Amino acid sequence: MGAHIGRRLRKGATSGVVMAAAVAALAASQAPEATPPATDNTSGDQAIGAGDTTSPSGHGSVTGDSPYYTDLPPLNPPNLPGASTKLPLTTGPAEAGIPASVYSAYKRAELSIRSTDPGCNLPWQLLAGIGKVESGQANGGRVDANGTASPRILGPALDGNGFALITDTDGGAYDGDTKLDRAVGPMQFIPSTWATWGQDANSDGKKDPNNIYDAAQAAGLYLCANDRNLALKADLDQAILSYNRSREYLNTVLSWVAFYERGTHQIPDGTGVLPVGRSDNGRRGDHPHPAASLPTVPTTPTPTPGTQKPKPPAENRPGTVKPPTVPTKPPVTPPVTPPALPAAAKVARLMIVANEKPTTTTGSAFTGLPRVAALDSSGKAVPGVNVRFEIIGATDARFGAGGTTATVTTGSAGLATSPALRAGEKTGTFTVRATVVGRTLGAADFTATVTERQADTLTRLAGDPLSATTGTSFTQKVQVKATDKGALAPGVRATAVIVSSKTNAEESADGPSFKGANGTTARTVTLVVGTDGLLTFESGDLLAGDKAGTYYVRLTAPGGGTTFIDLTVNAPATTNPDPTPTPSPTPSGSTSPETPTPSPSASPSA
Repeated sequence: MGAHIGRRLRKGATSGVVMAAAVAALAASQAPEATPPATDNTSGDQAIGAGDTTSPSGHGSVTGDSPYYTDLPPLNPPNLPGASTKLPLTTGPAEAGIPASVYSAYKRAELSIRSTDPGCNLPWQLLAGIGKVESGQANGGRVDANGTASPRILGPALDGNGFALITDTDGGAYDGDTKLDRAVGPMQFIPSTWATWGQDANSDGKKDPNNIYDAAQAAGLYLCANDRNLALKADLDQAILSYNRSREYLNTVLSWVAFYERGTHQIPDGTGVLPVGRSDNGRRGDHPHPAASLPTVPTTPTPTPGTQKPKPPAENRPGTVKPPTVPTKPPVTPPVTPPALPAAAKVARLMIVANEKPTTTTGSAFTGLPRVAALDSSGKAVPGVNVRFEIIGATDARFGAGGTTATVTTGSAGLATSPALRAGEKTGTFTVRATVVGRTLGAADFTATVTERQADTLTRLAGDPLSATTGTSFTQKVQVKATDKGALAPGVRATAVIVSSKTNAEESADGPSFKGANGTTARTVTLVVGTDGLLTFESGDLLAGDKAGTYYVRLTAPGGGTTFIDLTVNAPATTNPDPTPTPSPTPSGSTSPETPTPSPSASPSA
């Protein structure tokens, strides 16, 4: 790489002068003020300025010190007084051309960050310088209509051979490598750094390091971290070195920054000049290259000394007529149309316009949804602003799609209403917060409340009194209707308690109980009214217990509904055992059977 730099700069003294002039021009063009960095918590982004003073990635640089392009800008930058007009196009104006989508991404990032962190003084030319060195301006602007690089841009596997050793941190989600990480995209973020600093600058719902808009915004925020003021030489150097810890890298980036400071123009996507030299001499990595090389503009060859015969001056040659001089028209640089200011950058505040304190009951939808207006500094509505609604707090309430965040774009009147919001089964309060995506303006907070569903009346439907014998269960089916203001009240959570008196709400110490799962029993349970507005006790749901007596099921519901179900527990019926038979009395005057009566003997015969 040293020989390459020497070859491009011709002489060491010349390189020092050019570099000093470049850095001086850059520093002189910036303002010296500094304010604390902004915090962009959009979709879970981290606070700017958090982490190590060099880099929050944990690996010391954005790129993992991946290889970079070492091509240097022409010695005669565009629009520089005294620059030759006879240089080949590819070494002058062509190098100053930046693909339209890439240029737009850099300008949008500068405008966005200057609106949220003006003290950083981020110039878009710094992003362009890094983009040139990292990916050749997204491979010469090979991006699709959304600004996504095609093919995607990948650095070499970071295996520790010449750069950092970083094992896989993203499961291959960004770089397609499940063993080692690679730098990804036009600005060459390693996955672990992108996980912290990734942005969705084009509002397509994705944070894609291969998208030039997302990557440029993330790079700008990263460079501005830790209260840096890039108008100061020390902060500027530190920011660039946090991207890649190489003094040669710093000098290369600064040379391109100074070059772009002197003038650029937009060119069609896909037609940018592709760099050639790499810090690893092109031996490693798999940066994709376009399928076909760009056409070059033919140039007039410089005559070789000694190959042509000298000619006498025209005025000394007879018969020659000097042709009229035709002035050479300078190349026309197409006008650069500055990108339109993003809608979000116009917003001065979010104002609550409806339903500041929405309420509902458990399991129900909120009928009044949070609504805000995006206003500029003059109080006018700003359409096309992405507003992010977020549910904050200990709640199971969710937006219609089942999430806790949702993004809505303001309409022509500058209004944004949150998506459908439904309460879960948890009661209490929580916050719905509205913020402008990509900005750190004050949030608009809505206090939402969820209360229990209510029933002001509980009525037992027709049925016989319940009775059972000790040790058995109640076989009768019982139903209770729940209503609130005359309407059925499904979903109400009623409390059922076994009591021994209608005037004593304390749970009975004995008697019947409710049959639970797995053979368990309880004398107090919570029941949910069905969608038909009924509470139902099926046969066998109530056990009689072992003690006879009169008991009650006391039912209560939020909203005041109360009723009793009478329970009678009977002891088993008792029967006497068979009696022992007694002897019959002897009749009066009868002869005792103990003394036999002699029979008269017969007279003998004569």
